[in-house]
Amino acid sequence: MKGTFYITTPIYYPSGKFHIGTAYCEVLTEAIKKYKQSRGYDCFMLTGLDEHGQKIQTVAENNNLTPQEHVDKMAEAALKLWKQMDIKYDKFIRTTDDYHMSAVSKIVERFLSQGDIYKGKYEGWYCMSDENYFTESQLVDGKCPDCGREVKKMSEDAYFFNMKKYENWLIDFYKEHPDFLVPESRKNEIFKNFIEPGLEDLCISRNTFDWGIKMPNDPSHVLYVWLDALTNYITALGYMSEDDTLFKKYWPADLHVVGKEIIRFHGIYWPIFLHALGLELPKKIFAHSWIVMKDGKMSKSVGNVIYPEPLIERYGLDATKYYLLRMMSFEKDSVFTPEDFVEKYNYDLANDLGNLLNRTIGMMNKYVGGVIPTNIVVKTDFDDELNDFIDKQIKEVENSMDTYHVSNALSGIWSIISRVNKYIDETMPWTLSKSDDENDKLKLDSVMFNLAESLRKISIILYPFMESTAKEILNQLNIDNNDMSWDTITTHKIVENTSVIEQGKPIFARLDQETEIDYIKGLMK
Repeated sequence: MKGTFYITTPIYYPSGKFHIGTAYCEVLTEAIKKYKQSRGYDCFMLTGLDEHGQKIQTVAENNNLTPQEHVDKMAEAALKLWKQMDIKYDKFIRTTDDYHMSAVSKIVERFLSQGDIYKGKYEGWYCMSDENYFTESQLVDGKCPDCGREVKKMSEDAYFFNMKKYENWLIDFYKEHPDFLVPESRKNEIFKNFIEPGLEDLCISRNTFDWGIKMPNDPSHVLYVWLDALTNYITALGYMSEDDTLFKKYWPADLHVVGKEIIRFHGIYWPIFLHALGLELPKKIFAHSWIVMKDGKMSKSVGNVIYPEPLIERYGLDATKYYLLRMMSFEKDSVFTPEDFVEKYNYDLANDLGNLLNRTIGMMNKYVGGVIPTNIVVKTDFDDELNDFIDKQIKEVENSMDTYHVSNALSGIWSIISRVNKYIDETMPWTLSKSDDENDKLKLDSVMFNLAESLRKISIILYPFMESTAKEILNQLNIDNNDMSWDTITTHKIVENTSVIEQGKPIFARLDQETEIDYIKGLMK
């Protein structure tokens, strides 16, 4: 093992069904985890639900449920979806878990004993949808700057966390760790909007509802949801519990994956909370962008929301994962369109990858009796160039994944796939097979071997993103797929007398463009 790698998703707010934006965050996080795992790291992935707060209580009441009944129902749905998406997390935390609530109470008691928390009166604007407070200057056209919804003027007794106490420390920390929060534009945003104007102390309690963790010193107040929620990253590992083995092993986190809408909480409040506890900070926070529609952000009221389940059921899990990961840039929002989904499926998956495998299996059976040649005597003029290109591109894929540019990594893999398809056209195995020249027969063996070996390497580097597809490629080549670790790219060899399957099975059947575009449009109504 190269060491440990602790990666987290945000814990999701269970007010309704999860759309493809939420699914993207989960798929992205798992792909990074599986990549690190394949590189030899002992990985731990955390996900879960943020189940407290006024919004949860209100939604539950509107549905004639208790808050606990509502979150239990949402947790069941979330777990079902993650199972359908084959998300291989290591722990699923719920902020209603007893161990979490106990640890949070102890954390708050420590903050109280250190003088970090004081009682005062809150007067300002509150967005119930985001469970967040704003000053007048932070509003945009009189509405919530995060979600654009109406805000309500609030005045009530509350407890505050003294953020100003740690303001200079936070500024110095960012100077010393300029890559702590990426992309850089996210860091610039929180500095411009929240740090440079001067940090406001954070209201951390409410007394107008009761669905939350009680303030240890004043049970008439419940904790503000973000102090409760953010601490999940350490309570899930056993922090402030009798068994903190996982905390000692995996903290500090290597990567928090979050949506850009919650960077203020992760980029300001979370570092300060950890510093106040005397704990190391996570090594990096990656605030990804959004999937948006042509008419703007996905919204149930607009009727432009896409959910992952129907895409998975009709097009398959790997195709859905591929599209989500490939479409999203590192920094900018990406637009989902039915046309783009179908195009990427047909061209990238069916034409490029699927056709490469089908052609290879077909030529193996037609030209070399279905047995992958391994005793290569004569090379073609294109062999070294092909293999040099693949080796170089694999390094590029590694660099992209190590910096969390996942879409770029997939682009690199597809560059390899395109190059191997070009290699077939360059070497023309159909011509070599008809030649009476013995050297051409030997060259044909080299071509068949290089095609099989290229597909073997493609399957290994594709595994973190499209597990079933990667394994099916090896299945059709009759190559062992029990070990998909990255070092098998160079250490594993094709076993002599390996026979491919007799009849290739298309891994991605080409779609009727018009039919499928209409189908996806129908999902958006």
